Amino acid sequence: MTIQTTFGPDDVGYAVPAIPGMPEREIQTPCLILDLDALERNIRKMGDYARARNMRHRAHGKMHKSVDVLRLQQELGGAVGVCCQKVSEAEVFARAGIKDILVSNEVRDPAKIDRLARLPGYGGRVIVCLDDIDNVPDLSAAASKHGTVLDCFVEIDCGAGRCGVKTAAQVLAIAKAIDVAPNLRFTGIQAYQGAMQHLDKFEDRKAKLDAAITQVKEAVDLLEQEGLKPELVSGGGTGSYYFESTSGVYNELQCGSYAFMDADYGRIHDKDGRRIDKGEWENSLFILTSIMSHAKPDKAICDAGLKAQSVDSGLPFIFGREDVKYVKCSDEHGVIDDPGNVLKVNDKLRLVPGHCDPTCNVHDWYVGVRGGVVETLWPVSARGKAF
Repeated sequence: MTIQTTFGPDDVGYAVPAIPGMPEREIQTPCLILDLDALERNIRKMGDYARARNMRHRAHGKMHKSVDVLRLQQELGGAVGVCCQKVSEAEVFARAGIKDILVSNEVRDPAKIDRLARLPGYGGRVIVCLDDIDNVPDLSAAASKHGTVLDCFVEIDCGAGRCGVKTAAQVLAIAKAIDVAPNLRFTGIQAYQGAMQHLDKFEDRKAKLDAAITQVKEAVDLLEQEGLKPELVSGGGTGSYYFESTSGVYNELQCGSYAFMDADYGRIHDKDGRRIDKGEWENSLFILTSIMSHAKPDKAICDAGLKAQSVDSGLPFIFGREDVKYVKCSDEHGVIDDPGNVLKVNDKLRLVPGHCDPTCNVHDWYVGVRGGVVETLWPVSARGKAF
């Protein structure tokens, strides 16, 4: 599918929310905007951190679902490639020329396995996760059919309680099966501890990761004893990357939300007890919204409701304002407490979404803004790619 990326003034408000060169005040709402300066600072900061510790950083594409953002992460932050959660999502990045793709999930449906096995044909490495030895022959047969090689991670359940095996012996058994299967390559371990990423206290997150590191090290030691030393031990998120990167076990990070920073991640605390959106990372992603009604003196209504965001992790907050508060939403409306009656119809506000990943997935475009002017328009390339 080719996405149209060249638009004129007549397309604004119908096909796109803005075009380059337009003043920010004229952007059509509700839409996603990116503060490009803040985004670039976040990306460089993570890249510098990873390089200083000799860590690979594989940026998580499920967060932004954007080829353009991923390329920026590669150019400015040295990201080695991308994580995806679904085959169709990975296909978007493969078709765009991204050369190192991890499907950080299990793939079991025959049609999806077949599509996955074609992806190395675009010229890059494709890695997939396994947690069941019965998945090995299906992946091997598909890769053999298409004359490709699939790299494979064995996934460890190190606390998330979702996919993954629990014991080192189970890891070894699957790794051995991969190692002898035609057209498969055992590449390493997937060990992402998702359950602790949003725990508020630094000490609570550290305790969870300490347990995970012990579990992963046991598996790595057993694999090395059997002559199957993993090339990559991959994991780590925005709430934990400092633990994995100093573990002596992991060598690849999978951080995603750091680049945009949403309200839910922003609430967690660093080692000094500060919120991580107050120094560690900057908010760079916003839902731009307009006031459409102020019929009641203490209440303003904006045009960003449920269809413009995901509220599974809580309501958005209004960036840079303490005098007004987003308190409720329905399909097309957001309710803002305005006790001082300071907002006016057509005023624009920046909302920091509660959860960036599913919020980005309901929009078609990112509007990149710098210095109050629209600089770029990027498609949400893998929007809706959930198969």
